[in-house]
Amino acid sequence: MTLMKTTPRLHTRATWSSVLIVIGGIALVLGAVDPLEGSLIILPGSGLVALGTFLKQNGRGQFAFRVSVFALVAVGVGALWGLSMAGGIGGKSGHSLWWALLILPYLVGWSLSIWGPGSPRWLLMLGVMVGLWYLVIVAMMLKGPSRPHGDRGFAPMIAIGSLGIVTIGGCLGQLTRRSHGLGEGDRPYPSQ
Repeated sequence: MTLMKTTPRLHTRATWSSVLIVIGGIALVLGAVDPLEGSLIILPGSGLVALGTFLKQNGRGQFAFRVSVFALVAVGVGALWGLSMAGGIGGKSGHSLWWALLILPYLVGWSLSIWGPGSPRWLLMLGVMVGLWYLVIVAMMLKGPSRPHGDRGFAPMIAIGSLGIVTIGGCLGQLTRRSHGLGEGDRPYPSQ
């Protein structure tokens, strides 16, 4: 067994990787408090996590995953702001609620960026908290005053509640895997 000496360049690269992942992870969590306005924080946060993963050099798989997640977030955020500038969806905007499906990549990408492979433990724990926050938002929407003409549909509540449940489940799943000593790519049972 040989031990590799850490060169100053590798040490600097590892430090920058950690810094970018921490800053990006914090941006992902802070932006999630208000998903519309927070998208302007979540998008660069996702990019910073991808860049930090690249600098970490843990393999192409994690980096490809993080770039894919960043692309999902970018497409969804672009659709979100494009629809917002076009007057929104539903109600008096004249745009069908089906246009909201274009925003789905943003929601999926954000959730995956929180609990995807290589996410630090602290980010997984904060992801559980954000998922619980989304369930609280759904509860507040259910208890809120009803609007005339059924303007308050169930679609947003289903989307927010589902996002909260998926994020909580993904984070708890990753935390459980790690507590059982299963790392990236490990199998629960030895191959025979």
